[in-house]
Amino acid sequence: ESVFKAMYDALKPGGILGVVEHRALAKSKQDPKAKSGYVTEAYVITLAENAGFKFIEKSEINANPNDSTIHPKGVWTLPPTLRLKDQGREKYLAIGESDRMTLKFVKP
Repeated sequence: ESVFKAMYDALKPGGILGVVEHRALAKSKQDPKAKSGYVTEAYVITLAENAGFKFIEKSEINANPNDSTIHPKGVWTLPPTLRLKDQGREKYLAIGESDRMTLKFVKP
């Protein structure tokens, strides 16, 4: 919350905020601490709107449909981190980097 408030305060009216974040499945229960590294779009939109931003649009440019988001070490299981080292390496390299949301907001 404090980060979105700080970004809101830093922007002039009409300023644009872009958010690219590891996307959790929409049906997931959001962990406020995001221990898996994944966050739901609804949670990010709520945080931004609560800070005063208006949601404009989203893009699928950073989407990865191969990412199930369910990994032993969360998002860090996938490349480039590969937290499990060689365990399942080829499997996780085949998935690629995480599925990410790309959201656009404006400060009214």
